[in-house]
Amino acid sequence: MMEQQWLSVGKVVNTHGIRGELKVISQTDFIEERFAIGNELSLLNPDLSQKLQVVVQSSRVHKEMIIVKFKGFDNINDVEKYKGWSLKVTKDNLIDLDEGEYYHHQIIGCRVVTEDGEELGVISEILVPGANDVWVVEKPKGKQILIPVIDDVLLNVDVSNKLVTVRLLEGLI
Repeated sequence: MMEQQWLSVGKVVNTHGIRGELKVISQTDFIEERFAIGNELSLLNPDLSQKLQVVVQSSRVHKEMIIVKFKGFDNINDVEKYKGWSLKVTKDNLIDLDEGEYYHHQIIGCRVVTEDGEELGVISEILVPGANDVWVVEKPKGKQILIPVIDDVLLNVDVSNKLVTVRLLEGLI
């Protein structure tokens, strides 16, 4: 059997009030979908030795956090022990993205080549500074290359072969 692959959608940082609500830091771009009423999530403890299926009863965004209540947990004492636990979904629960949208785990580790076939390096991280994401490319030696995620630059993203083809605009390197 294949080992389940998990994606984090949030981390429980504290309780909220006394009625079993939890404060969660979001780790997903899809807050509304992930924390929709009736949605099922998995609570995993820090060393991943314990797992619990939970169902969202209510959720709301509050000061950069999400306040979530799970069905069947109606008291602060029921949820106190979940501080520090992670909320995850399995990879087969991925939300289908529109064309041209990718999950971070699909992009990190991709090789980057120019349209002329020159190898630039491998994407090591994704920066989200504002209007568009920036993919950080580690070259075998020398400085990192920052690739803005815009149509003029990204010619092809092939996540199945972990290969990104880019057109280098003047001044990018």
